[in-house]
Order: sequence, then C-alpha cells, then structure tokens
Amino acid sequence: MFLPGWGGPGQLRAKVLPDRQRRSLDDLQEDLDLSSGDSRSKQSAFWTMLTLSAVIAACGILTDSTATVIGAMIIAPLSTPIMGIALGAVQRRHSTAGAFVALGCLLVILVGAVASLVVPQSYDLLTNGLISGRTSPGLLDLVSALATGFAGAVALARKDVAAVLPGVAIAISLVPPLVVTGVCAGQTAWWLALGALVLFLSNLFALVFAGMAVYTVLGYTRTAGRRTLHRPRRAHVMLGLLFAAVLLPLGANTVATVLLNTWTLRARSAAERWLTQTPGAAVTSVDARSRTLYIHVRSPGDLPPIDGLLDALRGQVPDGVPIVVDSTRGRQITAGQVGD
Repeated sequence: MFLPGWGGPGQLRAKVLPDRQRRSLDDLQEDLDLSSGDSRSKQSAFWTMLTLSAVIAACGILTDSTATVIGAMIIAPLSTPIMGIALGAVQRRHSTAGAFVALGCLLVILVGAVASLVVPQSYDLLTNGLISGRTSPGLLDLVSALATGFAGAVALARKDVAAVLPGVAIAISLVPPLVVTGVCAGQTAWWLALGALVLFLSNLFALVFAGMAVYTVLGYTRTAGRRTLHRPRRAHVMLGLLFAAVLLPLGANTVATVLLNTWTLRARSAAERWLTQTPGAAVTSVDARSRTLYIHVRSPGDLPPIDGLLDALRGQVPDGVPIVVDSTRGRQITAGQVGD
C-alpha cells in the first residue's frame, strides 16, 4: 500500500530521488571510499578530524557540556566509512571501509581511556548525564539510528540536500559513545563501558542496514559487467545475525527500564500514602541506584514508623528490594527490604 498520488515502487523511488538530483555511482563511491581517488588526502582528513572529534567529545563529556559534544558530532567523519560499508555490500565488492571503521573505533576508545586519567577514582560516573545517558541504550535508540541512517543515505545520494548532513551528524551518536566506552573502561566500570559500546554497535548496524536498503532501492548496484563477490548472501546473513544480537540487549534493557519506572512510580505513591498523617511532609523524589530504591522526603517533624512504609510497598515492588529513606532534616534511614 502506497500513499495517494505516489504510485508504485518506481514512482516512489523517482519522487524520493529524482533523476536530475541523482548523484552518479562514481561520485558516491568517490565520497565514501577512502581508498579511491586521492586516497592520501582523504585518509589524512579522516584521521585528523576523527582525532579532533574524539578529543572534543572527551572534553565535552568530562565537563558535562552538551554543546561541546554536539560540536564533536558535527565534525566526526566516522559515518563516511560506515556508509561505505553499506555501499560496498550493495555492490557486492570488497571494501576497505570496515578496516577504517574498526581502527577509527579503537582510536576514539583510546582517546577516551586517556581522558579518564584526569577523572578521580572516587568520581561517580552516573552523576554525569552525558555518560549515564549513553550507558543504558534501549529500542528507541535503535529506531532513531535507523531513521537517521535512512536520512543520511538519501542525503548522500541527492545533489540538493547536502545541507542536511550536519543535522544527520548530530542525530546519530557515533563518537560520543565510543569516548564514553573508553572513559568507563579507564575507570574499570566495565558494565557501563559495555552499555556504551552496545549503543555504538546498534547505531553502526542501523546505519549499515538503512544504507543498504536505500542504495538497493535507489539502484546503486554494481553493473553487470563488473566482477562481484562470491556468496554475497553470507555477508547479508552475518549482518542480520549481528543486528539481532544487538536487539537482544536493547530489548532487555528497554523492558528493565519500563519495569524500573513502574516500580519507582508505585514506590512514590506508596510513600505519599505513608506520609498522609504527617502534616507538612511530602515526597520530593524517588530514584533507583545500584538495585536500591531511594525515597527522598521533606518533613518538618519526625517521620512515621518505617514499618508502615514497608507495608505500603508490599505488592507494589518486588520482594527483597532494599529501601532507603532520605530526609531533608539530614537523616538517612535504611528502611529494610520489601517483604521482610
């Protein structure tokens, strides 16, 4: 089923990429293949801009500056060889793009690890929003990466929409999660590093998948007279398996996040009921850290018995979850575990 007035697949392709705006395959390959044409100049620009982007991203992340990280995203050239992988797969030819992506990832992670040397060992990485936001990816991150990949592939294939490429660079998160991976690894926070790496991999596979889909539909296939790779299906199958492997942790993390938000809301409601008989008392916030629920309350006087809170929480959150009540009067009470 197609939108009214758009016709069949051929007309849809013509509207997405009119012939007069279509870039030639040679022009597209010249931009995406760092080993063709003036390869020395292209590779020099790639490594220079990638290094600077990693340094800028590291500074922005460690200073919790969103504007600085956005600047690093704009100049990051890592999406070029990633789209080169997609074009090479569509053309069924060998490409050096994968090597540039792999080496580029190692470079950025190394920059992040070096930057972590200035971070005190006592520093809580999760207090930095730019780090915590990239260590717990979900399915929405994958959907966003897919949409960005489609936008980037179409923009590269058209002559008239190059102006949107900076926006595409901002929308896709490539260098920042790699820097976060290096920073967290340098602080031996291995689970956080793994979460940031999963975010990058999901973006990587989403870009390749979207690029392959767009370039196939738009007709950027290898001409019949040129040599192609044998057994091209194997590459597509491997990409599908890797894509599925990324979906599993993203899906599991999304479910965990939804459950955690549900339990947090229930804990807040239970705590508000617990304080109803205390004049002037209120729940300011509820958050979860290290598998513990922290209930922050404001009260001008003494708090009600903690047993009442545990009773109110029974059946609202899983049994065995540690509960800590944090009062603005300067007291922190370890209430115990639900179900005790």
